[in-house]
Amino acid sequence: MQALKQLTRCCSNLLPESCLLCSSDSGDGLLCADCNADLPGLATTHCPQCSVETTYGERCGACLKETPYFNRTIAAFRYDFPVDRIIHALKYGHQLAVADWLGKQLASHLEADNQLIIPLPLHPDRLRERGFNQSAEIARVIGNQLNLTVDRDNVLRSRPTQRQADLPLKERHKNVRGAFECRADLSGQKILLIDDVMTTGATVNECARVLKLHRASEITIVVAARALKH
Repeated sequence: MQALKQLTRCCSNLLPESCLLCSSDSGDGLLCADCNADLPGLATTHCPQCSVETTYGERCGACLKETPYFNRTIAAFRYDFPVDRIIHALKYGHQLAVADWLGKQLASHLEADNQLIIPLPLHPDRLRERGFNQSAEIARVIGNQLNLTVDRDNVLRSRPTQRQADLPLKERHKNVRGAFECRADLSGQKILLIDDVMTTGATVNECARVLKLHRASEITIVVAARALKH
């Protein structure tokens, strides 16, 4: 019986991997070549601060009207089909291989000129419910790729909040106000703040506000996907 188990395990290692999206042969990758080629990217001209599409790559009206606390946003993809399915596979399907893939995708867009990586924290109640923090899993991979420190301890989600996706857009800033705390001196630090999806930017902006209060000099929001209005 033991020999049969070893043979089965050996043979399974020789079988091709299945694409997460279409189940075709993907070799040793998460996606097959065709699905990978179909992933939606951001527009070539977009606001350098929040990544919404603009005509000439200038800052958008929203950022001009009320300047965010973060300096720029870097996203690997547009949050649209099938990227939404990939991220759901991580958050709700617990497929942690997706975090490894997303982290490597993001690392290819970044330079190692920052000093510290901070994943957007989950409240302890949400962390117990989900079992892991998807942003921290992505951050871990980026840290390994860029040889940067990942700080998972000094920025906390201090109070539970409603899920942002369940709220009207105009209520999301109020929902997360005062939801974060920091217990480190970040004087002069250039920070990569990691999350999975950015929609209105209310959550990352509130976290960035707290980091700036603790003297962070520069904050770059790094997200797997940016949700945009159609």
